Amino acid sequence: MKITWIGQAGLFMQTEEKTILIDPYLSDSVSKVQPQNYRRVPVDKSFLTVRPNVIVITHKHLDHLDKETLVNYLTKDSGVTVLAPNGSYQELREMGGNNNYVLFNNGTTWTEGNVVFRAVKAEHSDDDAIGVILSENGKNYYVSGDTLYSERVFESLPNITFDVVFIPINGVGNNMNFTDAKNFAFRLKAKKVVPIHFGMFDSINAEDFKCENKVVPCIYKEIPLF
Repeated sequence: MKITWIGQAGLFMQTEEKTILIDPYLSDSVSKVQPQNYRRVPVDKSFLTVRPNVIVITHKHLDHLDKETLVNYLTKDSGVTVLAPNGSYQELREMGGNNNYVLFNNGTTWTEGNVVFRAVKAEHSDDDAIGVILSENGKNYYVSGDTLYSERVFESLPNITFDVVFIPINGVGNNMNFTDAKNFAFRLKAKKVVPIHFGMFDSINAEDFKCENKVVPCIYKEIPLF
């Protein structure tokens, strides 16, 4: 699987069969309601022309469920599978088209071609927030979504090997800080740890995140994982 970080918590994933987007934020819509949270990195508009097979939205906050971005993908004829938890699901359905909107709450599994998606708990200020585990070609990729370090999160996780874990490190807005994110990854025994949710609304330097097996992503570039 090829994975590219597209800023904030957004990921662009490509398998041999499927193209997947998770929480794409490719606008400056948050600044309209929170002027201090303007984007520090310009939009790479080439990602707006992507034609995904699957979009996963982990929760309804604007930098994750961004309709200004999603209108580029969810059109009348796009036929995208959209996985989203309650709340986000209700809002996304209003975007219409011939897309398949799937209620994807904690504990739900959805199989799309050769990729298995599993929704797990996220401890966040949106009570319906989820993380997602993608399993493909013998590897497991865990995107925690916006979350705090929480026993309820660990209780929701299957007993599997985590090849790659993507976790927030910004430490505000009910997300883990450096220390909790490091402890989270250590407890999972993650083979590779990719910090995300930084650098868009802040000046955090992810190189300062002291975590074994970390791989710091470069925005709009494929992440060197294997």
